[in-house]
Amino acid sequence: MSAEDPGARPGPDGRLRCPWGLSADDYVAYHDAEWGRIVHGDDALYERLTLEAFQSGLSWLTILRRREGFRAAFAGFRIEEVAAFTEADEARLLADTGIIRNRAKIRAAVANAKVAAGLSEGDLDALIWSHAPDPARRPAPRSHADIPAVTAESTALAKDLKKRGFRFVGPTTAYALMQACGLVNDHLADCWVRERVHERPE
Repeated sequence: MSAEDPGARPGPDGRLRCPWGLSADDYVAYHDAEWGRIVHGDDALYERLTLEAFQSGLSWLTILRRREGFRAAFAGFRIEEVAAFTEADEARLLADTGIIRNRAKIRAAVANAKVAAGLSEGDLDALIWSHAPDPARRPAPRSHADIPAVTAESTALAKDLKKRGFRFVGPTTAYALMQACGLVNDHLADCWVRERVHERPE
């Protein structure tokens, strides 16, 4: 481990955390209570998939600070409601300063809801989780350098989603989704959250 990549670092409370989780107050809360904790449910996973797609090319902090704006703009990410969005809704979203106003990403979010609405209940959840790797075969990362940006599983997930018509779901976005929703546990080995991702957050 290099001096430039020291692994988990102590926060203000003395607990060791992944370094990115200390770079802003919003990150501390997100790192401790959400990132890497298991997420199930079609609507919940659609929300994460949508936000990860909007994050592409941007800082996650930019998305995190607009999350409530996104939830308001996208009907709480209820798939059936977003799937019914019209061109007028897309125009409304393009004028909404509470979100990232990117036409291609907005259209992809609505198109993805339509695809998801065409699946049976629970199918999106099952599809995404079918690509979760065996945790026993993944050693705990010691530093950021040990964490990949893309894996064979995320590549397969992206391919599976695209085959069904989902957009803005490349292998990197798919892996970020897997990290955020607990399909993989990329908290560093010494991070206090790592062994608690299956517990309810404090």
